[in-house]
Amino acid sequence: MQLTEQEWMQAVDELVTHLQALIRCRTVNPPGNESEAATYLARVLRAEGLEPVVLESAPGRGNMVVRLQGTGEAPPLLLLSHTDVVPVEPEHWTHDPFGGDIVDDMVWGRGALDMKGIVAMQLMTVLLLHRRHVPLKRDVIFAATADEEAGGEYGIGYLVREHPDLIRAEVALSEFGGFNLELYGRRFYLVQAGEKGICQFKVRARGTPGHGSTPHQDNAVVKLARAVVRLGNARLPYRRTRIAEAFIQGVANHLEGLPQRLVRGLLHPTSAAFLFRTHALPSQLERLIYPMLHNTVTPTMLQAGQKVNLIPSVAEAVVDARILPGETQETLFAQVRTVIGEGYELEVYAYGDPLEQPLGTPMWQLLVERLQAHDPDAQVVPFLLTGATDAKWLRQLDIPCYGFAPMRFPPDMNFRALVHGHDERIPISALAFGLPILYEVVTRYATGGSFTG
Repeated sequence: MQLTEQEWMQAVDELVTHLQALIRCRTVNPPGNESEAATYLARVLRAEGLEPVVLESAPGRGNMVVRLQGTGEAPPLLLLSHTDVVPVEPEHWTHDPFGGDIVDDMVWGRGALDMKGIVAMQLMTVLLLHRRHVPLKRDVIFAATADEEAGGEYGIGYLVREHPDLIRAEVALSEFGGFNLELYGRRFYLVQAGEKGICQFKVRARGTPGHGSTPHQDNAVVKLARAVVRLGNARLPYRRTRIAEAFIQGVANHLEGLPQRLVRGLLHPTSAAFLFRTHALPSQLERLIYPMLHNTVTPTMLQAGQKVNLIPSVAEAVVDARILPGETQETLFAQVRTVIGEGYELEVYAYGDPLEQPLGTPMWQLLVERLQAHDPDAQVVPFLLTGATDAKWLRQLDIPCYGFAPMRFPPDMNFRALVHGHDERIPISALAFGLPILYEVVTRYATGGSFTG
């Protein structure tokens, strides 16, 4: 089942070609137009003798699904990705965001990281399995869906509701995990094992209307402003989840001396508060771990008034809150009221539960094993994503989903700042590192076989 070095080089070249073609599909959401990418993928797969299907949830909102048949001795494995991308501001880009140009050994364009690079990796994995006639004990399903960037209703949500049997699986692999993080001179790979929940709500202040020339103390705008400042400065209570604890322990065990003691301090609320207050940790670690230990609330929108000389009776702020596993809307609101005080109305308009996947499963062990086989000096740790992915939809089918798209980025490249940012790009070396790992994980899990180095 192993490929030669030359065969891997050829596979990476082909992967890059597919990635360039996918970037050139303008699948900006809204409006989406993911059918262009779905049709491209289906055409590639049909040329190999496979039988993909393209299902549109609405005009132009295409979802592509293909299945490699196994013997059925074990339940399927699902490779899940999305083909839609966020909008761009072309005037701020160095190269055409939809050109798929190769510059400095990187593929440039919107979606290179999020997540057309991963779509191309999953596509190549399926193509290699098929071409090499790998004897599968379980089906391997590859689904490239629409609408993830807007919540997934027209993509994986549509498949879960209308075509669940096309994607039903024992476990799934999707985006945002398997990447490297450099800390204290050591390298770690972070595999996503959960997501924070989302609670988007309004804070509403009411007051007495009046003429702007006659100020008074019952001004709804002023009341709201106080609440917004308090929320913006809020440090909600510390809470150590199972994934956060495993992350902290995994990092600490790979360190020595003062760095090890500092990281282990994150396991205790008092010392953690001191570390965050004094910024004693590397900034990239602090930005990653703080939201893994706290609910967060971020005011993002304000609305009040209709006329400059009229004091309004109502003022509202929209808040984007992310909650930890084990927390609920009720526990969050109790924390929020402690911060802003009484006299405000709180109204939820979007909510999604947190997601936490099991550690220690055969799939988890396989992900760790293969990453460490390719980078023996590194440590693999789980992490909790502070954002959201399509994994939340798979919960309705009881499919655990790990974020695993293995890539090794240069230590000085802050790739996370490029996700949804200007000049999004991906090193070809990162794809070349990750493709063999993903292929080995899928092959071993789907065949029940093993690898030795």
